[in-house]
Amino acid sequence: MASPILPGTGLGSGLDTGAIVKALVAADKAAKQGQIDRATASNSASISGIGTLQSLLSTFQSTLSVTGLGSSVNPSFAGFAATSSDNKTVDATADNYAVAGKYTVEVSNLATSSKVASQAFAGGNTSAIPSGTLNITQNGINYPLTIGANATLQSVRDSINADSKMAMSGISANIVTDSFGSRLVIGSDKTGAGSDISVSGIAGLEIDGTQPMLAGAAASGNIGGLAKDAVFTIDGMQLTSKTNTVTQAVSGLKLNLVAKTDKPITITVATNTEGLKTSIQKFVDAYNAVANGISTLTKPSLDDDGKLTVPAQLTGDALPRSILAAIRAPLSEVGAGDKLTVLAQLGITTNQKTGALDFDDKKFTAAMTDKKLGGEVQKLFSGDGTNPGLLDRMTSAIKPFTQGVGSMTEGILTTRTKTLDITKKKLSDQQDALDRRVATLTAVLTKKYNDMDTLVGKLKATASNITSMFEALNAQKKG
Repeated sequence: MASPILPGTGLGSGLDTGAIVKALVAADKAAKQGQIDRATASNSASISGIGTLQSLLSTFQSTLSVTGLGSSVNPSFAGFAATSSDNKTVDATADNYAVAGKYTVEVSNLATSSKVASQAFAGGNTSAIPSGTLNITQNGINYPLTIGANATLQSVRDSINADSKMAMSGISANIVTDSFGSRLVIGSDKTGAGSDISVSGIAGLEIDGTQPMLAGAAASGNIGGLAKDAVFTIDGMQLTSKTNTVTQAVSGLKLNLVAKTDKPITITVATNTEGLKTSIQKFVDAYNAVANGISTLTKPSLDDDGKLTVPAQLTGDALPRSILAAIRAPLSEVGAGDKLTVLAQLGITTNQKTGALDFDDKKFTAAMTDKKLGGEVQKLFSGDGTNPGLLDRMTSAIKPFTQGVGSMTEGILTTRTKTLDITKKKLSDQQDALDRRVATLTAVLTKKYNDMDTLVGKLKATASNITSMFEALNAQKKG
């Protein structure tokens, strides 16, 4: 709140009443203003520090999550790596049970799915369909669908796509229009021989999926042929698969058949030393970002002159140290592996001075090449399905701090942020109250000193008049 305009030198008294009022108001305001300023600076630093902590832990969680190092789709800690001489034709992935070696793969046929079409309806999407039960059958499983009165070709399609059981089985429908009219087309994402679709129960929609669709409006049947198994060879041995993802042919090796081959494809399986090193370094870097960030937030520093100690944003706050203790604890726990149970075996140790992790490249290489521990790294970091790995244990350790607004139990950082925001609002209210008090005091003192100045002016004028009168009387007596 702005202070009222103060006069300068008093016309009556000759005193600088404005300066007097300012000095008195400043003296009255100083103690409370200093208290508010110190509390505001401390609160602002804490808000900024907690925000930094939230950002650090969010990034750390993202690194550990299923979209990062914890991915089960693309494992970051697989002990073996598979490479293909042409991954646009045959792609390969190795797990921890693979065996180093080379395999020659040829694909003569990809696994295909079933797609069938009904007879054509000249009325298009709005063609009337009789009510009844539509039976869609695949792999010996029947999916009955009730078709009500006033149904159309489009409503039948929509009902198929809305059926949860068929959706879970990968069955979907659409409408395709050719020169004869509109047809109901039903397809499936299941592949392999014997997965052909057939439809019965309602006239006009009956389809024998084992028969090819011929030309003509009344024709129905499969489109593009019967569903087939994939046919391929590994090192000359012929194999078949219901799907184009082959997991059982070679122990520890998953093959993704993408296209027919016109030449042999070589799949090479080798120890994933470089891949493991990259993933472990990524974990170490993510952990160190948190550890170093917490150190920066809590460790005091010297001013520019190198004399005075300047506190960091969260110096003296126990929360950052609690977080660091929480993520350090899983590091010393024994993992579920047989030979590999602690990080030190991979050359990962805690720096006693900084609290960060050190990664010894030579010790890691020896663990991979001499001790053959590559196959157990994933178990140490990701668990074995029964016992959680290091990533899961760390995620659980920081969860109490990071749970956000709306969670059944809000995280410690969220709660702290709310508390700091409340304090910020209280300090703002205190500043507003102090500003109002200063404005009022300034107005009161200004009026008092203005009144005093006016009174002094009047007294001076009266004294001057009296002096003039006496001087006049003295002049008359002398005269």
